Amino acid sequence: MKQKPNLDQLEKILGIHFRNQNLLLTALTHRSFINEANKNISSNERMEFLGDAILEFVVSDYLYKTFKDQPEGNLTTLRSKIVCTKTLSQKAKQLNLGSFLLLSRGEESGGGRDNPNLLADLFEAIIGAIYLDQGLKTVSDFIHKHLLADFSNLPDLDSIKSAKTLLQELLQEKFKQAPVYKVIEEKKDQEAADHFTVGVYLGDRLLGIGQGKNKKAAQEAAARSALAKIS
Repeated sequence: MKQKPNLDQLEKILGIHFRNQNLLLTALTHRSFINEANKNISSNERMEFLGDAILEFVVSDYLYKTFKDQPEGNLTTLRSKIVCTKTLSQKAKQLNLGSFLLLSRGEESGGGRDNPNLLADLFEAIIGAIYLDQGLKTVSDFIHKHLLADFSNLPDLDSIKSAKTLLQELLQEKFKQAPVYKVIEEKKDQEAADHFTVGVYLGDRLLGIGQGKNKKAAQEAAARSALAKIS
């Protein structure tokens, strides 16, 4: 169990000099470390929550300005591809962030430093710390440099996975369950744009609702709605 990471070294990797290094230290602190160390310090969970929102905003702003003619559904699909756990954890590995993470002995022996979920959470927490210390401009530059630059040559939209596929992969990864689609309403007018209303569920939990001329279109819309909420 690491007692204190080399914050100066991490600052060099991130390319950011923190005014308040305690913010960076909090971003590195997993809740398991607090339980075992029995110290009166905060975990990175609140900072991760903030970083997640900032990341989604910056990526959404980038996609909105870059793909000016694309509808909301395609932008949601692209955003889900960029901010997914796989992408964020890979970036965290490239920056060697896991070596700075404060973990309990049990979490570390269980492979916590290479755990994709922990690494993705850590990346988001560091985004939160940068924002709190430096503001939106600096954290936006960081996200563009370390994440969006890798997506400067995004594939054609037609080659990107459907929202249904992305949602299925996300739920399988996080919850080991597949989404279930159910028809909520079917209108008599078969030519109506909203002929079918479909809900997508994880167990009994409603994740999103979509409408379309047919079941397939409504399911895709429901998947996009769910991704917009949980990505």
